[in-house]
Amino acid sequence: MIPDQQGPATPGAAGKFDDEHYPGYTMGRAADMLGTTQGFLRSLDEAGLITPQRSAGGHRRYSRHQLRLAARVRELVDQGTAVDAACRIVTLEDQLHEAQRLNQAQRLNTVD
Repeated sequence: MIPDQQGPATPGAAGKFDDEHYPGYTMGRAADMLGTTQGFLRSLDEAGLITPQRSAGGHRRYSRHQLRLAARVRELVDQGTAVDAACRIVTLEDQLHEAQRLNQAQRLNTVD
């Protein structure tokens, strides 16, 4: 018999699945999802593009946001761009996207 549950086992646990910054993916799983090697992910860490969180055992853990950045770098590398240049391009794209998001939010706040 399964006991009745009043809510998630841990307060806010269900919200972690929606949080794109929650480090829910191991290095092995992330590499599999991206179709790349674990060494590629380490190189992105060394380049400063992605700083994965660490588990209690010291293992790298990646968020969905980080995996999107890594996937974009992989696209650029597959097209012949050097890893360091691809990391810089992705960083600038990410900064531009965030600036556009903030600009849009500011516009919406001034319209009211």
